[in-house]
Amino acid sequence: MSLSADQAVDVLRAAGEPSRLRILALLAHEELAVLELCKVLDQSQPRVSRHLKLLAEAGLVERFPDGAWVFYRLVAGGDARRLADEVLRTVDPADPVLIRDVERLQAVRAERSAEAGEYFARNAARWDEIRSLYVSEAAVEAAILKAAGPGPFKRMVDLGSGTGRMLTLLGPHADVAMGLDLSQQMLNIARTHVAEAGLARCELRHGDIFGTRLPGQSADLVVVHQVLHYLGDPAAAVREAGRLVAEGGRLIIVDFAPHKLEFLREQHQHRRLGFAEPEMERWLHEAGLAKVSAVALPPARGDGLTVKIWTAERAYNPQRSAA
Repeated sequence: MSLSADQAVDVLRAAGEPSRLRILALLAHEELAVLELCKVLDQSQPRVSRHLKLLAEAGLVERFPDGAWVFYRLVAGGDARRLADEVLRTVDPADPVLIRDVERLQAVRAERSAEAGEYFARNAARWDEIRSLYVSEAAVEAAILKAAGPGPFKRMVDLGSGTGRMLTLLGPHADVAMGLDLSQQMLNIARTHVAEAGLARCELRHGDIFGTRLPGQSADLVVVHQVLHYLGDPAAAVREAGRLVAEGGRLIIVDFAPHKLEFLREQHQHRRLGFAEPEMERWLHEAGLAKVSAVALPPARGDGLTVKIWTAERAYNPQRSAA
């Protein structure tokens, strides 16, 4: 359905203000929290919140609370999004104001990455211990094995491999396995664990989950285990993970259901406090995957975290199979 004339005017009026146009340009890069937008725009929270309210009313951005934080992102699709994209395409990317905004956004990202890096370096040696405080690893790993299926897998890729636990768990069922992580401390620990497990055909590589540089549709099992809640743009990570899944292959995402344990954000660098099923399902479908299913593992304690295991597959292409 196309926008009516009045709706188009409302969308253009919402976008046609300097600060709101800057916000749209920033959200085209990634979802951002209100306070992050305030830092980049150098404006007060009430002023930025007012701009965001008008953009949301015009159907240009989505607002979603996450514990004590509130995040915003561009709407996923529709006529309002297409009109906003067209407006952003007409703006000169060399505009000095937009360039300054991007520089400030990069500074926010750098600060975020530095804090996460310090946290991972400080806690790498006892990472599995930290995880065990929240969930039963034995129950989670049994569910992951069930979700993955018996194999064998020609090629497994573990994105954000951490200490290498998914590699030692699933690697024995794979002909070739690869783990990527940005933390050298984590990779060093993972190398030790992989060697102790006797996984000779397992490669550990310094790599970015947003840009793995791996060939598309090259792995029949891709795993993203307890990574997304640290990321500034989890949807982009899901897209990259989905891109790697071969026809007939499977993507497994392990993370938390929505919760309100703010201390995880304050003490353990969690950016997102879990993910709702509709949100994850949409991301997986946008990544070209189907047969999405989810399993919930409730905590042993009432104040703990529920672990969710999402599974999705890439369907076979009949035309390619026939060829």
